[in-house]
Amino acid sequence: MARAGRSLVVCAVSAVIMIVVSADHAQGLGVNWGTMASHPLHPTIVVNLLKDNGIKKVKLFDADDWTVSSLAGSGIEVMVAIPNDQLNKLASSYNHAKDWVKENVTKHLRDNGGVDIRYVGVGNEPFLSSYNGSFLKPTFPALKNVQKALNKAGVGDKIKATIPLNADIYDSSSNTPSDGNFRDDIRDLMIQIVRFLNDNKSPFMVNIYPFLSLYQNSNFPQEFAFFDGSKTINDKNTQYDNVFDANHDTLVWSLRKAGVPDLKILVGEVGWPTDGDKNANVGLAKKFYDGLLKKLAKNKGTPLRPGRIETYLFSLLDEDIKSVAPGHFERHWGIFRYDGQPKFAMDFTGQGQDKMLVVAKGVQYLEKKWCVLGSDVKNMSAVGSEVNYACSMSDCTSLGPGTSCGELNEKQTASYAFNMYFQMNDQSVEACDFSGMAKIVTQNASHGNCLFPIQIESCAERLGFRSAVTVVAGALLSLFMFM
Repeated sequence: MARAGRSLVVCAVSAVIMIVVSADHAQGLGVNWGTMASHPLHPTIVVNLLKDNGIKKVKLFDADDWTVSSLAGSGIEVMVAIPNDQLNKLASSYNHAKDWVKENVTKHLRDNGGVDIRYVGVGNEPFLSSYNGSFLKPTFPALKNVQKALNKAGVGDKIKATIPLNADIYDSSSNTPSDGNFRDDIRDLMIQIVRFLNDNKSPFMVNIYPFLSLYQNSNFPQEFAFFDGSKTINDKNTQYDNVFDANHDTLVWSLRKAGVPDLKILVGEVGWPTDGDKNANVGLAKKFYDGLLKKLAKNKGTPLRPGRIETYLFSLLDEDIKSVAPGHFERHWGIFRYDGQPKFAMDFTGQGQDKMLVVAKGVQYLEKKWCVLGSDVKNMSAVGSEVNYACSMSDCTSLGPGTSCGELNEKQTASYAFNMYFQMNDQSVEACDFSGMAKIVTQNASHGNCLFPIQIESCAERLGFRSAVTVVAGALLSLFMFM
């Protein structure tokens, strides 16, 4: 899945400085911080959320100045990134790469109190099959130019350029790791890339998603997506009891066949969504993370790569305007909700001492108001088109079979859609009309486990702007039609 993380709004508001409580964390554990939200949390609030929960590494999807600057002096190791739409420019000229490094890396480095940048991600899963080869030509030249610019700037020993890649760059003809190899259509290119990474002591970054194995294949054994050992496969006298290890070692075999058997591997994204699909829920997400974190804490690695695995959880926060082309679960990967509220108890140390994570501090909400279908509406045939419109311009991915709001009746479903549109448009009175069929109420409209959220105040509202621009941007990414 392609990830995008460009900040959508910018404001010059300072968040309240909070007291930081240190917490233990699994060695080598980081998180992904994406910002595809209609109402993003202020970066300072997010940084303090990371610090309060003892998270020492963060992976970004761009190099937005506002976001990167907020990490100065935090002690958090940072990966900045170059979006795919910038690859052609950086590939075409070393001078462009040099300018990019100057503006997005070296200016943030200071001897005391600067941003601790460790990696530059060149592109984001640029070789996905779904891109139809759009980024095959520029990615490697851009990687070489960026690493050269880092070296010339005198920071290449500490800061390494790499390419965050999806696991679809390699495959196995028999579904066993030892048959793994890079895809036929990119094999020659991948051999060049991995040898360049090896020569420059840069890591290989791969995103592994056991959830997608289950989502994309109805015959996939669910138990193999987790870490309880109830399902195993054997490969050349090596036993695998979970798909994470098997996927990882398929890459190890691919690297061996490419002539770089010892190239360092980072897991750039791994996680489990909590809504938007029958297998995306809090219970399974907790089960997955419990198993993953216990595994990482043991530092045993995989059968072919013993030792610590540097890993970035995907992701920190839900993002309500991400594209749902891969699936409606795309907006629900966060271990925190959109407002920085934790979804379930976790233990980053992997010791099984679960407790609720520290909530985001300093978050301001809009008024306690909801937009719902009027109780006097009798003709439901006229409601459908209004619901379609509301969902196409907001986020209705919690509706549908097997989702958190999938059990709502027809009227409740309409109220959910109306409220999402209302909240994403900052509770504007005009956003709760729907041909006169909606009304604003002050009683919580949530039903059971289905949350009717109240939106937060983002920096846009604090400066008097409307967030409608971001809502429209999200609608252009995807269209959810009410059924």
